[in-house]
Amino acid sequence: MTMAEHEHAHEHAHVIRTDEEAVATAARLAAAFAAGAAERDARRILPHAELDELSRSGLLAITVPREHGGADVRADTLAEVYRLLAEADPSIAQIPQSHVVYLRVLAQQGDADQQKFFFAEALAGKRFGNAQSEAHTRHVQDYRTRLRPHRDGGYVLTGEKFYCTGALFAHWVPVLAQLDVPGEGDRLHVAYVPRDAPGLEIVDDWSGMGQRTTASGTVRLDDVRVPAERVVPHHLTFTGPQVHGAYAQLLHTAIDAGIAGGALREAAEFVRTKARPWFESGYDTAAEDPLLIQRFGELAITERSARALLAEAGRAVETARHALTDEAAAEASIAVAVAKTAADRAAIEITNALFEVSGTRSSLDGLNLHRHWRNARTHTLHDPVRWKVQHIGRHVLNGTPPPRHGVI
Repeated sequence: MTMAEHEHAHEHAHVIRTDEEAVATAARLAAAFAAGAAERDARRILPHAELDELSRSGLLAITVPREHGGADVRADTLAEVYRLLAEADPSIAQIPQSHVVYLRVLAQQGDADQQKFFFAEALAGKRFGNAQSEAHTRHVQDYRTRLRPHRDGGYVLTGEKFYCTGALFAHWVPVLAQLDVPGEGDRLHVAYVPRDAPGLEIVDDWSGMGQRTTASGTVRLDDVRVPAERVVPHHLTFTGPQVHGAYAQLLHTAIDAGIAGGALREAAEFVRTKARPWFESGYDTAAEDPLLIQRFGELAITERSARALLAEAGRAVETARHALTDEAAAEASIAVAVAKTAADRAAIEITNALFEVSGTRSSLDGLNLHRHWRNARTHTLHDPVRWKVQHIGRHVLNGTPPPRHGVI
């Protein structure tokens, strides 16, 4: 499908008005998306049609502020929306994660004209991708991509990005870049670049073992012209208390929790309908085996704990974004870090246990049940939880607030 056809596919995007409608819409779409998830993963069929359906549904605009015509749903509602989508197909849930994040950047640092323009784009169903991380730098927050002033008053953008989830499906590609601010030195900015801008190349070279249809590949920027009105000073986000990092991490947490839930439900279905009982159990069906019943009980507790902590973290983020103090921001970040750690562990444990409870037949490649583990193992590499545990411990033991670097 061409970009022109994608434009036409969501010319009449619905506008969601309430939190309840957002969750109901996510549940409806998740049920439809789940049906083809295994085949899309196995054959690496990129979900263009599903993303267009997301655009038409209005789900991609539920964070647009009310004064700009959106629902501005609660953070816990947003988390539940993405958990539901991830339970069906975590690649589809991850693709618009940065869409939400970079709309938040506009809400925080965009000027009135930028907000009016880009929020209208979101309400029309336009999708925002991401060109943030770089593959060959010292660490994840070492950015080499640069904005240079141009004589026309705008900028020129040069660099190369990787892990650009969402860019291939996007109408706008937000690019994180350094700009030399007189008297201050390099400062992070976001340049919002049209997908078809001259000099912007998106390469579908993502080859991860999991999250295979996110198309999280490379973006190359070769002297891309960017008007000044498309550049936002992102560095200002971190000059005071903020929930930018907590908001972004909440969505990653929702994806992990969704993977855990999807794997648990598919494991239960497999044991009910396909697994054979172990001969020593004395039962006619695997679902009657008391040892399997015990294990499913344990896994259900793990999955529901992750869901509960996700909801709690969402409420903490919602509280902080409306009453933004140092204390509230710290509580939100810690709550999300706790939830992310629990969801990470739940996703890994349950997607691994799927085979334990289902037996040898579940390992057959044609069933593609291993996609759950591959997705969990791949996505949980995003922002390692070992550092989150450190920040949680420091906060609990010594009252040390978490850092403001935007990844907690």
